[in-house]
Amino acid sequence: MAQRSRKRGRRSRSSPATGSAVEPAPGPAPARRLTADERNAAVRASLVPLAPGERPWPVLVSVVVASLLGGVNLVMYLLGTKLHVGGQQPHLPAILVFSGLMLMCAIGMWRMRYWALLGFQTLLAIGVLGFCLALVKASTIVGALICVVVIGAGGFLFYKLVRVLSRVQMPAPPGQ
Repeated sequence: MAQRSRKRGRRSRSSPATGSAVEPAPGPAPARRLTADERNAAVRASLVPLAPGERPWPVLVSVVVASLLGGVNLVMYLLGTKLHVGGQQPHLPAILVFSGLMLMCAIGMWRMRYWALLGFQTLLAIGVLGFCLALVKASTIVGALICVVVIGAGGFLFYKLVRVLSRVQMPAPPGQ
């Protein structure tokens, strides 16, 4: 018959047939499971800082994406293309801020600056969340497919940039 107590403690289990306690099999003791801090330290120890001039492929893809977003947005506005965001046409200051931010991120990522990679990851996460919300309101198959592709590609790029960001050397604080 099963025990009625739900408390989890160290109890010896009895064999149903004999009623005697079952002893654990002799052998090596099971290995202790590492704590989260120990696992994190092991991963950090395995990371090799990026060599000067080394640019992993996620950084190159991010530079191209940021350059295209910033450059194409500005060129389309200057050519007079009527873009509509939220039912309204954006004004020149908004276009300049967004394009400047994207181009600044692209230049900073090309130079492997920590702030640029972190900033682009933030903007990428915001963009992916925006497309997740747009997917809820998608009224056509093409619109839903575009949202799914952008969410998948952006999420994958974000995931790949995490490891690159951990290998980039942060600048030393002032005064050190």
